[in-house]
Amino acid sequence: MSTILIIEQVLNGLQFGVMLFLMAAGLTLIFGVMGLINLAHGSLYMIGAFAAATVAGATGSFLLALAAAMAAAALTGALVEMAVIRRLYARDHLDQVLATFALILIFSEGTRWIFGSLPLYLNIPSWLAGPVALPGGIQYPLYRLALIAVGLLVWLGLWWLIERTRLGIQIRAGENDREMIAALGIDISKLYTLIFALGAALAGLAGALVGTIQSVQVGMGEPVLILAFVVIVIGGIGSIKGAFVGALLVGLTSTLGGIFLPELFKLFTDPATAQSAGASLASMSIYILMSLVLIWRPTGLFGARA
Repeated sequence: MSTILIIEQVLNGLQFGVMLFLMAAGLTLIFGVMGLINLAHGSLYMIGAFAAATVAGATGSFLLALAAAMAAAALTGALVEMAVIRRLYARDHLDQVLATFALILIFSEGTRWIFGSLPLYLNIPSWLAGPVALPGGIQYPLYRLALIAVGLLVWLGLWWLIERTRLGIQIRAGENDREMIAALGIDISKLYTLIFALGAALAGLAGALVGTIQSVQVGMGEPVLILAFVVIVIGGIGSIKGAFVGALLVGLTSTLGGIFLPELFKLFTDPATAQSAGASLASMSIYILMSLVLIWRPTGLFGARA
């Protein structure tokens, strides 16, 4: 296997990882601060993708499409939090799971009713199309490099927000002792709505960015949601740093496993069996990784110890 192919797959893994981070960052904030299991987070990812495809088709502007995706997902998230989610904070996790699962069905069927069952397509803008030459003679798509850069910028922005701003202090305090910050005069309802809208906006941004690589279709958020939960379990619930590291680990493990494991199996079996067995094990690899991390550190890599 050539060095160029390995480097390309590492970059693919990084790109996949940073997109998972955009999903997992909002999810870990919501879970860590509010204690809420939000299965509908993948629906916000889908809403962002559909909003982006619609606006891009109407205006031809990719930047407007990204802004529309974040705005649509944030607005939907805020409305859902005020209308439904805030009634679930005092309920047990089973009630939260059932209610947010119902939201998945509502959003999926509502989207199908508005847009139909056929997928939509979001084109890569001309200024991000084509390959870019990297050292070593590697030709890699400029758009995928841009996705990596966006993910890194979002991570830095969230780090600054959480660690260096007054809002970040409130978020960290709300994660540790929500009753105390309420007693100090912080409006918990507004804080929770803001956090939920922020997480929704990140999910919508991820949906719009990935929508150019995959088709935009009903139900596209559920597979990504499962991986996002794996990411926050690995990284530690409530930790932005953990979400970032966990997302990169999952992205690299999934991508490189899909390449190297079939090659490994070819050493002692026929190519067809090697491809099948390698692909199966590659899909299991991220869950094996999660299990190993939990055995070593039950709270995740950067989760607070009980």
